[in-house]
Amino acid sequence: MRFALIPYPYKLMPLILTPLSPYLSTLLPPGLFWPGSLLADAASGDTVTTAITEAAANVASEAASDAELGPIILAGVLVSLIVVYVASKMGGELCARINLPPVLGELVGGVVVGISALHLLVFPESVGDPSASLIMQLLERTAGLEPASALSVFESQSEVIGLLAELGVIILLFEIGLESDLKELIRVGPQAAAVAVVGVVTPFALGTVGLIALLGVPTIPAVFAGAALTATSIGITAKVLAELRRLSSREGQIIIGAAVLDDVLGIIVLAVVASLAKTGEIEILNVVTLIGSAAGFLIGSIFLGRLLSPYFVSLVDQLKTRGQLLLTSLIFTFALAYLGDILHLEAILGAFAAGLILAETEKREELEEQIIPIADMLVPIFFVTVGAKTDLSVLNPLVPENREGLIIAAFLIVVAFVGKVVSGLAVFGQPNINRLAIGIGMVPRGEVGLVFVGVGSASGVLSKPLEAAVIVMVILTTFLAPALLRVVFKDDDDEAEPPAVSSLSSSAEQPVSIDAEDAGPSEAADREGVEITSQE
Repeated sequence: MRFALIPYPYKLMPLILTPLSPYLSTLLPPGLFWPGSLLADAASGDTVTTAITEAAANVASEAASDAELGPIILAGVLVSLIVVYVASKMGGELCARINLPPVLGELVGGVVVGISALHLLVFPESVGDPSASLIMQLLERTAGLEPASALSVFESQSEVIGLLAELGVIILLFEIGLESDLKELIRVGPQAAAVAVVGVVTPFALGTVGLIALLGVPTIPAVFAGAALTATSIGITAKVLAELRRLSSREGQIIIGAAVLDDVLGIIVLAVVASLAKTGEIEILNVVTLIGSAAGFLIGSIFLGRLLSPYFVSLVDQLKTRGQLLLTSLIFTFALAYLGDILHLEAILGAFAAGLILAETEKREELEEQIIPIADMLVPIFFVTVGAKTDLSVLNPLVPENREGLIIAAFLIVVAFVGKVVSGLAVFGQPNINRLAIGIGMVPRGEVGLVFVGVGSASGVLSKPLEAAVIVMVILTTFLAPALLRVVFKDDDDEAEPPAVSSLSSSAEQPVSIDAEDAGPSEAADREGVEITSQE
């Protein structure tokens, strides 16, 4: 049904519009309706038709603009993904050929294409001007992007890439949980808890006290910088352990368990220091709520998941369409990740718990194979994005603003390594375990450290030199730890490998037993004689 607006005589307009002005002012866009001006216009013979027509025209114009920008945003996302995958593959292949973890190559590839070098993959929080992005310049020349719309496209494209990176780390933690042994993780729980607590308390105390006493940093910024030292990037460490095939080892399980607990403790520390920065006081109720939520979520989700896992297997077996196992598993994973997020915990904790639960089912091996293509598509986005956001210009000593930051950075780097390496000494009841590898595995800060930097920068707590120092610490711990982890595990392998002579002599002392099922008739008949001869 159409409604026609009838122009009223201008003398009646003030009588009609005056009582309706509060309601019309909320319906019409700002600037198009103002009671005084519209009544004055009515006195000159204008009607409401003009105002409504202008409002409708503006709304239609904005809708048309959004419709036009949609394909351009999609084009920007596609080009960004091309850059991400090329950087990931080239960096990973290069590192693999020089005997370094491919994940380190993905991070370096991100640095090369990011704000530090090529400016292909940059983000609004790093550069406010869209013209600094070469992808935006490409879209202006090839996709018809107007300069006036560049900022909107730039923000939308960056938001999509950021969300894909978050999905990537969720899939990564699910994959790591799927490859982990829950029984072994529970068995090493006390050791992992000891490593996590020492790895949080030691760098936090050393960093905070040292910044205040030695470098004269104010208390609240020092507390925030000390809190940034507590973080551990479970994603980077877990990927390196998987590549080294150490994920199921005792060291790997302790590192993963400690990193998970460290992530929870890091969230609590971040909440405390963020509250301290805003209000000047710590909200005890908020801290207690976070502790209870974290413990209840992890323990409860694993306990209930193990009880419900038989029903999961039964449901998958009854489904007949393609993707029944993968999609059902992703639904379960995203549900736990959602619960972790709304409980003000990390979504990656929910994904990791989902992987642990499904690893206890008979579908584990099949699911491990099916999740690999999904991980190969999304996980590189996460690592390349972390590298792309890293600004190496803070390492330039020729810039006066960076010199104070470099001095503080040197101190933070020492504390960052010492505080985490010491945590490996907290392992108890494991006589022949590589404690140095455990400590090194807790060193990389990665994206978790960058979260601390972002919160501190947004709240205005961190000064420019202190912010630069924390970034330098995050860069070096993230880049050096994977290489050092490979070195310490290689040394462990060299020490564990027995000499050839010892192996032969020790084997000569043992009776040689030949299984009757695998032996031939003559071998089976002479088995007893062989054993006696060997013993002699």
